[in-house]
Amino acid sequence: MGIRSFAARPLASFIASQTKKWSLDPIGSQQKIFTEIIQKAARTSFGGDHGFLDIQDTDDFRKQVPIKDYEGLKSYFDRVAHGEANVLWPGKPSYLAKTSGTTSGTKYIPITRDSLPNHINSARNALLQYVHRTGNSGFLDGNLIFLSGSPELSEKGGIPTGRLSGIVNHHVPGYLRSNQKPSYQTNCIEDWEEKLERIIDETLKAKMTLISGIPPWVQMYFDRIQERTGKKAGEVFPDFSVFVYGGVNYAPYRNKLEDSIGRKVDAIELYPASEGFIAYQDGEETEGLLLLLNSGIFFEFIPAEEYFNEQPTRLGIEAVELGKNYALIINSNAGLWGYSIGDTVKFVSKNPYRLVVSGRIKHFISAFGEHVIGEEVERAMAAALKKFPEVVISEFTVAPQVTPESGLPHHEWLIAFTGKPHDQEAFRLTLDQELRSLNIYYDDLITGNILRSLVVTPLQQDAFIQYMKAKGKLGGQNKVPRLSNDRKIAFDLSPYTEKN
Repeated sequence: MGIRSFAARPLASFIASQTKKWSLDPIGSQQKIFTEIIQKAARTSFGGDHGFLDIQDTDDFRKQVPIKDYEGLKSYFDRVAHGEANVLWPGKPSYLAKTSGTTSGTKYIPITRDSLPNHINSARNALLQYVHRTGNSGFLDGNLIFLSGSPELSEKGGIPTGRLSGIVNHHVPGYLRSNQKPSYQTNCIEDWEEKLERIIDETLKAKMTLISGIPPWVQMYFDRIQERTGKKAGEVFPDFSVFVYGGVNYAPYRNKLEDSIGRKVDAIELYPASEGFIAYQDGEETEGLLLLLNSGIFFEFIPAEEYFNEQPTRLGIEAVELGKNYALIINSNAGLWGYSIGDTVKFVSKNPYRLVVSGRIKHFISAFGEHVIGEEVERAMAAALKKFPEVVISEFTVAPQVTPESGLPHHEWLIAFTGKPHDQEAFRLTLDQELRSLNIYYDDLITGNILRSLVVTPLQQDAFIQYMKAKGKLGGQNKVPRLSNDRKIAFDLSPYTEKN
């Protein structure tokens, strides 16, 4: 046992005991954070504009602070990005996390001195919790790879600015930096394909024990390794034992990734966002991710069906129900107030509070009132993959076809297969039946002959890689939307339709 793995064990035990302590008092933990952040931000511009000095409780807060997305708070964010102090939080942010918005263009999310531990410590704690549960600390003695964006930072308003993953890269603990891959120089390469080749150069002969990244880009890494060596990743890296991922649902990628590795490895799911680190996996056999109720964020939840109402219901942690979809709202020591990050979540446990990400509030198909969401298409796909074990996919997305050349309107599933179904029609019908069982409105539209059953359009195996490359979003933390309510992505993917 190396010095890192030996030293991690008592720290892991301490973190586990601290986590148990706050998770046993979820309401108290949230109330403490609420009081702290309101008091600290009371004399900021936002606090003054919204009467923070007069706020006594959450009812007062909800009366005075409306729900907003980035666009709704953009006037404040713009002032922060121009270097003005005391706008949303005391002083100036330590960083601005640069991220792409679907409606706002580039977004600049503040990361303050107070909020930085939320991003750094949460990822660390997820690994330490794993060490405590499993006793596997040996991976800390090997090489760890984080497939992320460039750590190079620019400046905006005198504030260091970059991708969240690049910012976090500057705060990797010193005891891990010596065994971190890739090198700083390689991580700074902007072109993903060039960067990937350099990463492989640096890691091919290394003792890789932990690999972390968004599943589709990790898959691309594994594919390139197999092209070079003729071996699966698990053979090339016999000490590889921990896969850390986040950003997308793992289920659609699991079969192909496990096949590319050649054996099963432990997986740890994280739920990070530029706006804050929300949750992480705290058990191998438990469903859902542990919501971080003591890490600088006061959470609110809006029933998803009320999100677009003028006065939606806003709930604290104490009032949520299991199995119900909520839009996630955060108020934090980064200076985010009544802020909708765009995700929907569903609680699977309240002791402790665990959730799953069910989709994006603006990513749905409702061309005919069916309101199909991301969770439903992913569950339908997972069920179909279970029934057709020969099927392996690299990626998929779903779009409505309102004006087909012939026949009734339908949903089009654009799928990049790496292993095709033996019976493509049976696979299509299974997908459709699974979705019908999950969404009664979709089922009603099929039954009423408003829609026909879904259509599967096979794409070239590298279709989504080529699509993301064409958009300048290859690699890093970029993700393909699982579904959309228009034909834009489907149109852009049309050149990559598989030729018969």
